[in-house]
Amino acid sequence: VQLQASGGGLVQAGDSLRLSCTASGRTFSSYVMGWFRQPPGKEREFVAAIYRSDGSTFYTDYTDSVKGRFTISRDNARKTVYLQMNSLQPEDTAVYYCAAGGPFARLESAYNYWGQGTQVTVSS
Repeated sequence: VQLQASGGGLVQAGDSLRLSCTASGRTFSSYVMGWFRQPPGKEREFVAAIYRSDGSTFYTDYTDSVKGRFTISRDNARKTVYLQMNSLQPEDTAVYYCAAGGPFARLESAYNYWGQGTQVTVSS
């Protein structure tokens, strides 16, 4: 699986961005898809994940600092996962990475495949 992330940029505090991550391969729908970020000078951290439980229900998980502001979604037909980021703050500045794997949504080591990262910079 190869992942291609896009959508980053330079915005002002309070603005919105939508990140996209498109996958190659035939088994996209079976993966937990996650977004992680690495702020300047810090370790990479979990942001959000989306995964499927029984049937067609998708579940999402978010780190506390983005709950209510970020929304993760996926389009299996397009093999794409999105991260809608609203009310961006300077502390959201980071390189954002998408990842595919599982089954543990928050565990970085559970993800087998990573995109190249896209820079998000939020000015105050």
